[in-house]
Amino acid sequence: MDVDKIKLAPADFHPHLKARMLQRGVTEEEVEHTLRNGWQADDAKLGTDGKVFVFPYNAQWESKYFAEKEVTVYYKFIRGKFMLLTVKARYGMAFSKGGGVSENRI
Repeated sequence: MDVDKIKLAPADFHPHLKARMLQRGVTEEEVEHTLRNGWQADDAKLGTDGKVFVFPYNAQWESKYFAEKEVTVYYKFIRGKFMLLTVKARYGMAFSKGGGVSENRI
């Protein structure tokens, strides 16, 4: 199944996931954009897939200014059904775009 063609519905965002997204400063739109346009996350556990995308941020997060926000979305297919697992956000600058590890992460 091709994840970048999946249309997310409100039911795809479990209440626990939505709480984590709020806590980490990630929107549903950023999750969809990451799934459609991101690159493969190289730190996903066996049996889990992930996508990463770096967004321009240029704003304050927890009283510090950050130029970029890196969003990682982890998901899997269970019996052919798509399931969002979790979402991470890191704030920093000069993140590697298109994969790889950046030394400039927070």
